[in-house]
Amino acid sequence: MNRVVVGAQWGDEGKAKITDILAQDADLIIRYQGGCNAGHTVVANNTTYKFHLIPSGILYKNKICLIGPGTVILPEYFEKELNELLSQGVDVSGLRVSPLASITMPYHTEVDGYSEDNASKGKIGTTKKGIGPTYTDKMARIGLKIQDLYSEETLNEKLDIILPLKNKQLTEVYGLAPYSKDKILELCKKYAEIFKPYVWFDWQKNLENAKEQGSSVLFEGAQGVMLDVDYGTYPFVTSSNPIGGGACTGSGFGPKMIDEVIGVAKAYVTRVGEGPFVTELDNEIGKKIQSIGHEFGVTTGRPRRCGWFDAVTMRYAVLVGGLTSVALTKVDVFDTFDEIKVCYAYRDKRNGKIYDAYPTDVFMHKYLEPVYETHKGWGVNVSGIRSYEKLPENCKKYLTRLEELIGAPISIVSVGPDREQTIFKVS
Repeated sequence: MNRVVVGAQWGDEGKAKITDILAQDADLIIRYQGGCNAGHTVVANNTTYKFHLIPSGILYKNKICLIGPGTVILPEYFEKELNELLSQGVDVSGLRVSPLASITMPYHTEVDGYSEDNASKGKIGTTKKGIGPTYTDKMARIGLKIQDLYSEETLNEKLDIILPLKNKQLTEVYGLAPYSKDKILELCKKYAEIFKPYVWFDWQKNLENAKEQGSSVLFEGAQGVMLDVDYGTYPFVTSSNPIGGGACTGSGFGPKMIDEVIGVAKAYVTRVGEGPFVTELDNEIGKKIQSIGHEFGVTTGRPRRCGWFDAVTMRYAVLVGGLTSVALTKVDVFDTFDEIKVCYAYRDKRNGKIYDAYPTDVFMHKYLEPVYETHKGWGVNVSGIRSYEKLPENCKKYLTRLEELIGAPISIVSVGPDREQTIFKVS
């Protein structure tokens, strides 16, 4: 069984936990897009592990964990994350890096930080890790890839093209200092040493072998469908394609290799950074969700904006994300709630028009308000429950209603951060 795990909201849905659990049955885990702007947390064996770029399947032995060609890698951050995992006793012998992955250079992080700090309007809320500028250079065909580090001739030829363009941009557009070729070559030599033990130069043969041997592949996405550069709340999005289809372009495997796409969503909604959020709760209820759910960014530490479950965006995510089922996390956060609301449509405050399909023009979202239905809470601690049948009736009614509204089955229910606090719903 080959599965894709994608975020079905605005990221931070608990993908790492679901990936970690499903990785038990996988032979090859591929992170297919994004960079260290992602933040994934796994709690296993009473230890908390934080991931940003390295696939969370690395916690299992005898698994190959590939950072795929669709990713962008900030070398210093890769090294930092690697050393943190090693200090926790994690075996990283199964880690591989695609030679086609793109490299985030120092000028990318400088431009990212400058652009965000000096934007009087239209802040995106980036992590300032250089992700967007790296993807920009990739699409402009002036980026560096991991494989370039190991060819002196290639590196010199590319830098002779890249640096005059990049330095002109740095000095004349951003007022930043230029980079000398010697400085970049020095950095690239250091980067080559960092990646050398992990680069999968024979990736084509290995992927072919995995396919021929019927190996189980798990594709791991970062961020979420609503942050997809094509389908998300543009321009308040990431710079890659977290949707299920992105697993093909960012991994090296085609669509026939995918059997299932699991979208991970919270029982409510959170968002970090700027952008529209129709069900956002800027009140005591929102603060209660934030407090109980420990809603603070793994990468940035920023408090997450919180709101009721939005079935409008989830129906959209099911469609464009290619979801075949949903893993619903943080259900236990609602244990003490008397009432739980679900948004099933939007209302335009200007004319009363009702939208049950997601409006992609995000600049009109300021005129939209949620249309809610209210469900009774269950008033029971569900964190120790391991069977769907043993969940409180009101909890099961809530989950059933979500399935009806979003048009997809809920296959996994998470009732806590630990691996064991997971319920697999048998249909």
